Amino acid sequence: MNLYNDLVLKFEKPDWSKNPEFGVFDTILELHPEIYHIFKSDIIGNEDITVFGRKDTPTVEQIVRAAIYKELKGYDYRELEYAQSDSRICATFIKLDERTPFCFQTFQKYISRIKEDTLHKVLVEIVKIAVDEGYEDISKIRQDSTVVKSNIHYPTNNSLVWDCIHESHRLLSHLKDEMRTLSFIDYTKSAKSTYFKINVTKSKDKQVDLFNKQLITFTKAINQVSNIVKKKFEGLRAYILVCELEELIPIMEKVYNITYRKQIQGESVPNSQKLFSIYERHTDIIVKGGRDVLFGHKVNLATGKSNLIIDCNIPEGNPSDTTLFKPVIDRVINNYGITPRDSSTDGGYGSKENSDHCKSKGIVNIVFNKVVGSLQNIASSLKMETMLKKWRSGIEAVISNLKRGFDLRVCNWKGFKHFKAKVMWSVLAYNIRVLTNMTLYRIADLAREV
Repeated sequence: MNLYNDLVLKFEKPDWSKNPEFGVFDTILELHPEIYHIFKSDIIGNEDITVFGRKDTPTVEQIVRAAIYKELKGYDYRELEYAQSDSRICATFIKLDERTPFCFQTFQKYISRIKEDTLHKVLVEIVKIAVDEGYEDISKIRQDSTVVKSNIHYPTNNSLVWDCIHESHRLLSHLKDEMRTLSFIDYTKSAKSTYFKINVTKSKDKQVDLFNKQLITFTKAINQVSNIVKKKFEGLRAYILVCELEELIPIMEKVYNITYRKQIQGESVPNSQKLFSIYERHTDIIVKGGRDVLFGHKVNLATGKSNLIIDCNIPEGNPSDTTLFKPVIDRVINNYGITPRDSSTDGGYGSKENSDHCKSKGIVNIVFNKVVGSLQNIASSLKMETMLKKWRSGIEAVISNLKRGFDLRVCNWKGFKHFKAKVMWSVLAYNIRVLTNMTLYRIADLAREV
């Protein structure tokens, strides 16, 4: 009820009344300034932002508010910069206070520093606010996993070899622009021709011949890069390019090894030894059931009865759902100090070990949508078991809402650290939207009663 009293006067202002979602969360942030302190260490470390001098650097509060506005609107950084001038709501929410809008590079610099762990702590704080307001009580928990794809093309050995040759040529071209005396051989023309021939060749024998030819060209490209990085170059830009080329060499060698083993020797290379992109090297191969193979990362979600996401985890590799079950139960109990009464998941999480773990934690109703072997669901009644199975299916709508509403089918942020941060930002934005909508419904109900 705290939110209702603070919002009554706020919604009399024309800006907030036209976009109440931001008005609600503006109130939440004012009532809970401790949220900013969670972000502070990531954004500025242990330094204190001075209140004197030019105001050309945003405060922690402005950075946090800008990041939230960006995610709720689905903007990129350039659109966020424009919105500061174009939208009164944006300027008011970010608290520009008649100051010149901050450039997109400034926001990108600070927002990109925020880590996944920090965002998870904020996620917990948002859910605790919902608990205090009576929207959630952590009495029920349901889990499911989905896949967020990396921003890569479909990987094949042929395309990876071509990517390596093309990327090495790009870096060498930039290095030549810096150092006019540098000379190198361009292997991209012959490599590209062979690349397309491999794509349209169906005969295995002819493919082997073409791969042999391509790998010879690839070896020349690797040797060329190895020889060039040994030379001494002057200038910061040249130094950075040489460092990127040095980092590329082991990747090229790994791609060569994988391609030779698979395409020439016919060996089956384990997924753990494969590389699926030279640009997003953290990418995992995910196979869920009999569905298509996806390239990205598995995201494991847990929600409560209010549809708020109360836990989110992005593991490395492709672990089975059974291994993800217990850590979620433990984190929920530790983070909120509440033991759920009911747990409901699909059959992929089902195991005797997981069922026993729930019982040891004090969970009463433990339901898996599908049980096999000696595993049995534990419920106070058949009606309760049926109800929990039906309730579990609602998490599919949560996942759909999250991925469609916050453009999370493919993650465009680079690197695994930023991949996880982007997923957590989207989850946080989803929770903010659910929490603010529940508050607005409550305000509407109270207004009708009056």
